[in-house]
Amino acid sequence: MIIDIHGHVVSPPEVYQFQSTLLGSRGNPFDKFPQISDELIEKYLEKHIGNLKKVGTDLQLISPRPYISMHSIQPAGVVHKWTQFVNDVIARQVQLHPEYFRGVAGLPQSPGQDIRECIPELKRCVQELGFVGCQLNPDPMEGGYPTPPGLGDEYWYPLYEALVEMDVPVLIHSAGCSSPRESYTLHFINEESIAIMSLLESNVFNDFPNLKVVVSHTGGAIPYHMGRFRAWRYRNGREDFDVSLKKLYFDTVNYSQEALELAFKVIGTDNLLFGTENPGTGSVFNPETGRTYDDLKPVIDQIEFLTEEDRKKVYEENAKKLYRLNI
Repeated sequence: MIIDIHGHVVSPPEVYQFQSTLLGSRGNPFDKFPQISDELIEKYLEKHIGNLKKVGTDLQLISPRPYISMHSIQPAGVVHKWTQFVNDVIARQVQLHPEYFRGVAGLPQSPGQDIRECIPELKRCVQELGFVGCQLNPDPMEGGYPTPPGLGDEYWYPLYEALVEMDVPVLIHSAGCSSPRESYTLHFINEESIAIMSLLESNVFNDFPNLKVVVSHTGGAIPYHMGRFRAWRYRNGREDFDVSLKKLYFDTVNYSQEALELAFKVIGTDNLLFGTENPGTGSVFNPETGRTYDDLKPVIDQIEFLTEEDRKKVYEENAKKLYRLNI
C-alpha cells in the first residue's frame, strides 16, 4: 500500500470566490458559508483522484493549501472563518472518498493571538470530523513582524498538550510569506530549518516525550548540513545531534534523487514517511524523467541501497503507525 502523508486540498473556484469576499470584507458582514454541492466537489476531485491512480497512490492525507492560509490577515476572525470553511471542505472530500483520503486540519493561527485559540478547531476536526492530524505554521506572521516565538518556546505548550492528549501528529509546514526577501517556497525551507533547531535545542521532548512531529520538505536544510550541527553539539558536550534528530519524523517531499538519497542515509527509514505534496510546487513536467517532479515513488524505487523492508516502512508502515490508520 502507498500512503502519501503530504497532500493538499483541491477545490472548485467557488471556494476561492468565498475567500476573496471574506478577504475584501474582512469578515464583516458575515452571514454564512456558501453552499457547495457534492457534484461540484466531485468534478474537481476527479482529476486529482486520476493523478493518484496514475502514480499508484492508494491513500492521501490532505490538508489546506498553506500559501493561501492567510494567517497574517487581520482581524483574526477572518482567519478563523476561512480555516473552518476549508476544513469543512476537506471533511466533505473525505466523506465522499474515504477510500482515497484522510483529513489533516488547518489551524486558525493569527499573529499575537494565544495559541489556545486554535485548540477548539483542532478538537472539532479530530473528534467530530475524524481528522488524523493537523498542520502547524511556525510563522503565523508570514515573514512579517514581530518575530514569532520558536517552536521550543512555551507559547506553544498548550497546543502540544492537546496534541499529546489526542495522540495526533502535527505536520510542520510554513504558509504564506510577505517578506520581499523570500519567496513562499524559500520561506518554507527556512522556517522548517528554524523549527527543527528550535525544537531540538529546547525542553519540548523532555516535557512532551509522546509528541509526534513530522517536518515537511524532508527537514528543510538540516539533513544536508549534519556535520555542522554534529560539531556544534560535540563542542558543547551535548547529546549527539543524530540522536536528537530521531525525535522527529520527515516526509519525502524533496524533488531531487541525490538529496533524497542523502536524507535516507542521515535520517533513516524509521523516521521518513512517503509524501509528494501533490498537487503543489512539484506538479510540473520534468523533461529528464518524463514524469512530474512530484511522482516520487519511481525515484525512491531506484535508490539502490534501500531494501524492500525499507521501502515498505516509508510507503506504508510508518504512516499507519504514526497516524493510527486502521486500513
